[in-house]
Amino acid sequence: MARVTFTANLERHLACPPMDVSGSTVREVLDRVFAANQPARGYVLDDQAALRKHMVVFVDGQQIRDRIGLSDPVADNAEIYVLQALSGG
Repeated sequence: MARVTFTANLERHLACPPMDVSGSTVREVLDRVFAANQPARGYVLDDQAALRKHMVVFVDGQQIRDRIGLSDPVADNAEIYVLQALSGG
């Protein structure tokens, strides 16, 4: 199972403890997390179910490429981190 961890700054806004879930893509994994935590879905995904502009997901240290379909592959023992992206200069 993949381990999904939300960063501490997200924890300040909503309860999102780490979860171990199965799935072969980022979409499958996140859908299982959001099935157990509906408030997190609206914070991470937009109304088209794509990753929000200022959110970032890393799988085993690599930023995902498919922000719309979330089709990036996930290994059984993957570490997935969901965090807010920083912007500015």
